[in-house]
Amino acid sequence: MPEQSYDAVVIGAGPGGYPAAIRLGQLKVKTAIIEREYMGGVCLNVGCIPSKAVIHAAKMYDKMSHAGDMGIGIAGKPTLDMKQLQTWKGGVVGKLTSGVRTLLKGNGVDIIDGTAKLEGSGPEGHRISVQTKAGARTVIARNVVIATGSRPMEIPGFRVDQGRVIDSTGALALDAVPARMVVIGGGYIGLELGMVYAKFGTKVTVVEATPNLLGTMDKDCVAVVQRKLRKLGVEVMLETKAKGWEDKGDRATLGVELAGGKGAASIDADKILLSVGRRPNTEGIGLEAVGVALDKRGFIAADDHLRTNVAGIYAIGDVIGGMMLAHKATKEGEVVAEIIAGHEAAFDVRTIPAVVFTDPEIAATGLTEEEARAQGHATLKVGKFPFAALGRALSVNDTDGFVKVVADGATGELLGVHIVGNGASDLISEAALAIEMGAVADDLRLTIHPHPTLSEAVMEAAAAALGEAVHIINR
Repeated sequence: MPEQSYDAVVIGAGPGGYPAAIRLGQLKVKTAIIEREYMGGVCLNVGCIPSKAVIHAAKMYDKMSHAGDMGIGIAGKPTLDMKQLQTWKGGVVGKLTSGVRTLLKGNGVDIIDGTAKLEGSGPEGHRISVQTKAGARTVIARNVVIATGSRPMEIPGFRVDQGRVIDSTGALALDAVPARMVVIGGGYIGLELGMVYAKFGTKVTVVEATPNLLGTMDKDCVAVVQRKLRKLGVEVMLETKAKGWEDKGDRATLGVELAGGKGAASIDADKILLSVGRRPNTEGIGLEAVGVALDKRGFIAADDHLRTNVAGIYAIGDVIGGMMLAHKATKEGEVVAEIIAGHEAAFDVRTIPAVVFTDPEIAATGLTEEEARAQGHATLKVGKFPFAALGRALSVNDTDGFVKVVADGATGELLGVHIVGNGASDLISEAALAIEMGAVADDLRLTIHPHPTLSEAVMEAAAAALGEAVHIINR
């Protein structure tokens, strides 16, 4: 096939790459996108979307088991068909991935299914070889957007084989519920999936090397999730290091080093879920051939215009580090498209919300109390409003958690909002908008929120920060 030339080529069709390509197409930039495996990336295929489908199923299963609290009778315990769950989950994924292809084509983007590698740069642009099922081909791009994402990390002694040792992809594909599971890593992925299987009846043990679960989240919010973990029978071992495992035939035996030098212990498991973070996909794509620089952690170095050190080569998403979140990558994809098209744009945001889809959910945007003080805010106004005092939460029988508002004590400027509870993932966007616009706590307090809704907790927490809450005693 003869060489083809494009104004822009996007490498990777995940939640950063495909929005970048779509926006480039909308801006009439001649664009191609190259994807080696998953149209829609890890997020749509084996990450964000399928995990939330399984999390929803587990929450429904758990709630059905307690429906008697509301006078709803179910004959016997609800049954679980994991094969049917996998079929349903696959249908959700299929609808979204096919939609991505339709959107790309509808915006005039050429889709190339294959593995891309940068081969060099010249006056005509950047040369990219693509290995497709039909053979090798070459494309030339004036601009290249690297959106190759990330993959789960491994640790010594725990090679993922999707048999005994699985990663998040393997955990989402199980067609039978294991009796025992050890989760190595107390971050968001490990806890989300660990809680799923605990609800399905698995005996789950979480092994975390640091002193805290979900170390970047508000400690008060994490405490609520820890109570739910105990209620589900999940054992949490903090400051404990996984050292290796042995195959005993009918089980795996995991060796751990206990906290405080208290010796070693072993844990039997049917599955070991490795969830210790993610690493960028920077190998094998030819970065060295064109001289793209990496930082000391192996991520591509990019500025607020998503430019690398090589003219005409940009990078977005997990591959440049920072908060490794799909919505951050999407925003970066849209920004880089504007820049390539010649528009004035930059990745300039005050806050990026983050969500942990545990039960209850945790959502956060802005600073925690500790971060705010460390950044020089001498006095703070902090308000908390519990869902247990909220009519809507009581009426849906889901009262765990609260909303916390952190504001500057002198100016009232909103610095952070932290939510743990039912619907936290949907409530946090109001807070992100408020911080992005430079709102003060009074802006949230004075905004009329509909009743009865969960969103009233945001208004009430802001009022509590000012000592003016109506539905709790002010402190």
